[in-house]
Amino acid sequence: MNTIKKLRYRYWPDRAIGELLAKQWMETAVPLIVLLVVVASFSSVVENFLSFNSISMLLRESGEIGFIVFGMALVLIVGGIDLSVGSMYAICNVLVLYLIHVLEWTVFPAVGLTLLCGALMGAINGVLIGYLKLRAFLTTLVTLIVFRAIFNLIQFEWAVAIASAVPDSLLWDELGNGTFLFLPVSTCIFIVIAILFHVFLTRMRGGWHVMAVGGSRRSAYNSGLPVSRIAALAYVASGVFSAIAAILFAARVGSSSADTGTGIEILVLAAALLGGIRLGGGKGSVAKAILGTLIVLIVTNSLRGLSIPAGYIRMSLAFIMIAAVTLDIRWFKNRGKALSELYVSPGYLDLPAAPKTNVESHTPYAVNNKLGHTQLIGLGKIESPEDVILDDEDNLYCGNRHGDIVRFFAPDYQRMEIYAHIGGQPLGMAFSKSGDLYVCVGGMGLYCVKYQTRQVEKATDETGRSLLSVVDDSRLRLADDLDIAPDGRIFFSEATVRYEMHEWPIDSLEGRGNGRIICYDPSTGRTQTVLKNLVFPNGVCIASDGQSLLFAESWACRISRFWFDGPKKGKVEIVISDLPGYPDNINRASDGNYWVAIMGMRSPAFDLAMKSPAFRRRMVKRLGQDEWLAPNINVGCVIKCNEQGEVLESLWDNTGENHPMITSMREHRGYLYLGGISNNRIGRYKLENADVDFVQHPIKKA
Repeated sequence: MNTIKKLRYRYWPDRAIGELLAKQWMETAVPLIVLLVVVASFSSVVENFLSFNSISMLLRESGEIGFIVFGMALVLIVGGIDLSVGSMYAICNVLVLYLIHVLEWTVFPAVGLTLLCGALMGAINGVLIGYLKLRAFLTTLVTLIVFRAIFNLIQFEWAVAIASAVPDSLLWDELGNGTFLFLPVSTCIFIVIAILFHVFLTRMRGGWHVMAVGGSRRSAYNSGLPVSRIAALAYVASGVFSAIAAILFAARVGSSSADTGTGIEILVLAAALLGGIRLGGGKGSVAKAILGTLIVLIVTNSLRGLSIPAGYIRMSLAFIMIAAVTLDIRWFKNRGKALSELYVSPGYLDLPAAPKTNVESHTPYAVNNKLGHTQLIGLGKIESPEDVILDDEDNLYCGNRHGDIVRFFAPDYQRMEIYAHIGGQPLGMAFSKSGDLYVCVGGMGLYCVKYQTRQVEKATDETGRSLLSVVDDSRLRLADDLDIAPDGRIFFSEATVRYEMHEWPIDSLEGRGNGRIICYDPSTGRTQTVLKNLVFPNGVCIASDGQSLLFAESWACRISRFWFDGPKKGKVEIVISDLPGYPDNINRASDGNYWVAIMGMRSPAFDLAMKSPAFRRRMVKRLGQDEWLAPNINVGCVIKCNEQGEVLESLWDNTGENHPMITSMREHRGYLYLGGISNNRIGRYKLENADVDFVQHPIKKA
């Protein structure tokens, strides 16, 4: 029965479904489905629907109308609307034709002036809406009328001259009707700009600012963003996009008519909404804009091919738009519900029986009070010193929850300073041979504090993506502890790839292999995953052979050994399988053995719950997070073990008052220094028969 349960919770795809639903690109599921339905529907009723000529024409029109949709999408994302795009498009169309046909300008100056004209018209909207705070709908409705009137005037004056002249420009002809790699030139231009626009929205600060302003203008303003300028520039960009579309249309058609751009604002607004870009702002993507454009053009062109009157085409488009928007809204709401139901996916974890720790048991884990009278360093002056480390001069370093590395000066550790400001929560630390301090930072990755300058540099914050992984495992969520191999490679643990640092209780409830061991090579800059599917891997320590490492899996309550080099490369062996608590950092002892921090002790209730995934799932659904079962990490101890898994001794504070919670320890010159992520102090314990010259990370000074 237990075997069946293990297989069910290991291979049932509910976890993968939750991961898929959590992806940003899943928001495009509805417009993609609508596009597929539209293609399937019209391909069966429209003759030559999938012919080369039909597809080529669709691509050309998409490369023109798509630019206007980009502009509309950007304005919608920032929280506005632009009804004047059709009129701006018409003016730019007749302007570029006049410059090239009548005034005989070359292509580049004519295109440049047309783009400037589009930017100026967009700037008028931007100033009125962004700076003067006028209503976007009414303002762009007025500018639609004004720009259309201007177009009618210049169209009346220039139409005959434009139609009478034929420009002699190969570049202009190529722009309108040329191909590149079997694709229309306009489509190639559209693809390039679409990629750049995607990078802008998703990878650049300007795009993030646009999303922030659209999501909440008040919050964006309170965070210091220039909200008025960002909103105004969105309208400027809309004008430029309209101008690009007008230039490509003019190059293809070579003429202008009185109805140019008429009703196009409704077409592009429908495309944006069909793509899933919401009127409320703060949400949108290039993919959605492209999908919406394709849907609208396929519907309109196919209905024209079936000789459907224009009025019916508009009605059909309206019905499709209403249905798609309704479906998108329902999908958005139900996707959130499904995500909350499926994302947290408890697994089956059957732990070995916990060894006894009571005094009468006389086991190596038996409770004592050896840590009951440790010296306290920095009491009340620091918060959350998760790890501690010392340099050759006996100075003590630790992190704090404010994002700093704090240094206490030897010999009395009364004087302290901020050694470096990291920005995130510093966790595991290790000195390189040259004295650089490498730090695992929760939510940020692996960072380095330079020895001479104290300059903080990012070492790595991502690995290569795995093609077969549903989880996007490239970004480092919770880099935890590290150690440095003799050849300089840095091995560190990432406790979970699914949750952030403050969400560790959720990962403990899952009890799954969400973690991994990662190797970063400073000589090449390469970062790669060397071991995955680990249950909250925590402490990492290079073994005595220099070819393997010991690592702790907290929720599995075990310590294992992994060979990264040598004849046993790639092999994993369990060293201790039945710890009485949750192991954290591991460090070397002066006698060749290893110190292991136990950050909390197991409880029968939580162990039993780990064998009942269905119970934990019901708990997650029905109770608030503050009522969930969670591992006890309030009381712990330190144990010493050897590479064969033999536990040699343990150190406890049986009252829990002096040093109640331990996540790390570091032996240095006859003392054991203790850190705890929930503590406001560092402990210092005098070891008996320890090597007073032992230093964990000797530094080779230049």
